[in-house]
Amino acid sequence: SFYEELVFHGILKSLTAPVEGMVVKEGSCNYMAPQGLSSVVKYYLKQSGADVFYEHHVTHISLRDGKWEVSRKMGPPEQFDIVILTMPVPQILQLQGDIVNIINESQKQQLESVSYSSRYALGLFYEIGTRIDVPWAAQYITDNPCIRFISIDNKKRNIESPEIGPSVVVHTTVTFGSEHLDSDPAEVQQLILSHLERIVPSLPKPDSIKCQKWRYSQVTKAVPNCPGQMILHTQPLLICGGDGFTRSSFDGCIDSAMSLAEAVKSHL
Repeated sequence: SFYEELVFHGILKSLTAPVEGMVVKEGSCNYMAPQGLSSVVKYYLKQSGADVFYEHHVTHISLRDGKWEVSRKMGPPEQFDIVILTMPVPQILQLQGDIVNIINESQKQQLESVSYSSRYALGLFYEIGTRIDVPWAAQYITDNPCIRFISIDNKKRNIESPEIGPSVVVHTTVTFGSEHLDSDPAEVQQLILSHLERIVPSLPKPDSIKCQKWRYSQVTKAVPNCPGQMILHTQPLLICGGDGFTRSSFDGCIDSAMSLAEAVKSHL
């Protein structure tokens, strides 16, 4: 039903562009988001009717008079009846305040067992009218120590627009990501570009480049035997969820969201 709704509203479309080297499971259907994956999140935020505040870097969570006091890097602390945490699990464990003692030893061990892969993403952006002549829209690379995936993003999304220049997205291998996690970003960018040039020598010179470190890329080991969420405190409710409690896929995120919603509903 989630997929049907998103397809109906044009947020998702069937992936029809040629992707080389993709492992297709029998009976599965692949989708892409024409306006980028963030459009899925924006759609649900709009549906919720919630007021959303960005750039609030949470640092402490403490109990104050039967409510949760949440402190952030900038600005005064605020109080809440319910707190739901869906950031990567290592970031939950980095929070300060009463939460440190509220997470019991068994939960702490479970949370500490979660692991993530790390990788870099490189975006190449081109001027309007630039032609990128390759026979594929995206390609999985199996024999390069640095690059795992290349996508001609406008081709993959099936968007040919006279107003927007093409863009290329490159994802590195997990091994490369972990080996260069604390390397100088400028050096990493140059390394990726040199490998990319060898794989696709016909690529034109980009107008601009963005290199992004993705420290928590995909969950390699989720919280074991977990229903998709973990209640850290019941009154007031403090609960955590996300793909670290299921698996790194859209289905995994939906499973955790449904589980969180049910747990929160029963506490209202």
